[in-house]
Amino acid sequence: MRDVARAAGVSRMTVSRALRDNSPVSSETRQRILQVVRDMNYVPDQMAGSLTTKRSGFVAVLVPSLNNLHFAETVQALTEELEKIGQQILLGYTDYSVEREEKLVESMMRRRPEAIVLSYDGHSDRTVQLLSDSNLPVIELWERPENPIGHTIGFSNCDAAAEMTRALIQRGYRNIAFLGEADDAWTRGAARRRGFSEAMQSAGLSAHRILQLGKPPLSIQDGAVATPELLSRYPDVDCIFCVSDVPAFGVLSALSGLHKSVPDDIGVAGFGNFEVSRFSNPSITTVIVDPRRIGQATGTLLSELFSETDTVNTTARTVAVKAELSFRGSTKSR
Repeated sequence: MRDVARAAGVSRMTVSRALRDNSPVSSETRQRILQVVRDMNYVPDQMAGSLTTKRSGFVAVLVPSLNNLHFAETVQALTEELEKIGQQILLGYTDYSVEREEKLVESMMRRRPEAIVLSYDGHSDRTVQLLSDSNLPVIELWERPENPIGHTIGFSNCDAAAEMTRALIQRGYRNIAFLGEADDAWTRGAARRRGFSEAMQSAGLSAHRILQLGKPPLSIQDGAVATPELLSRYPDVDCIFCVSDVPAFGVLSALSGLHKSVPDDIGVAGFGNFEVSRFSNPSITTVIVDPRRIGQATGTLLSELFSETDTVNTTARTVAVKAELSFRGSTKSR
């Protein structure tokens, strides 16, 4: 900064002020200083600046997976919104592990983020305590937890799965099976499985046709491998409701190899409205949730929170994101 000041013929204080977003320095002087900064390849030390401003300029974001298109679109939309208010993202992924999430939360907090955003798939007790004691805005995404830590943006995975199950029953299916993950404790997948079971039982139907295998998230291969085993266990199955569209595509492919007609012999439903469900043949009945909407809503909420003087005592907010059913070629019409 001293070198920039000398080259621009101004004081170090003027350089410091010129580098701020809302600079009090005249436009002409500021442009001259910024040109010197570019010419000298000078990069301001944001961490040093944060000691004075008490602002780090970034939001910590934790997602379960980096190769899931939904989370990628959520993060992209959130990034676009945060750029409008001069904030950036520090991204980490939990791999659906509460232990990894706990370590990441602790690591992120050492870097003094201005907020922490994380997808809800259950948390360890220590993670909950760390976030509760952080005095930071905390936003949980993709679910409406029964005991939220702070703010929430999402929908009830249990309710959405129950709604899909009821709709399948209305279309004449009675022996519906659910395909989910084996290691799904406290995850959104478990909430979907619970919604399926509750809806079946409420309709007076058996909810015992459940097959769980693999760790989250299930792959296309998982769905394909699970299909023969599921039909062997439950030969009377007339519809397979999968925890997401990805294994549902695997189920669809396996049924074709087993010479089962979809939807005439067996129906298939998924969750998430992934691209694979829209362009499979037949296209897969699914639950639609807009990931960009979740990211945009998160950015809007953070912008509102950052404009408030006391984010610690701000009343926790819940932003509902609608989940909609889309019936396609993989299930029977009414």
